[in-house]
Amino acid sequence: MKKVDARGLSCPQPVILASRAIAEGYDSFTVIVDNEVARENILRLTKNKGLKAEIRKEGNDTVILVEK
Repeated sequence: MKKVDARGLSCPQPVILASRAIAEGYDSFTVIVDNEVARENILRLTKNKGLKAEIRKEGNDTVILVEK
């Protein structure tokens, strides 16, 4: 499974990395972010693309599992 580590990056960089994973055809992948804005933007992206997103907190990080 592909892992997109977007910690420390400000938007739109996390969204660009997640979009790239979608464009590369991954059926599922995880995105790790460390701020609320990036989390909300990733969730908006997945909703617009018709993908499912499962969120879990790991310390200060948010891990988003994206699936078709």
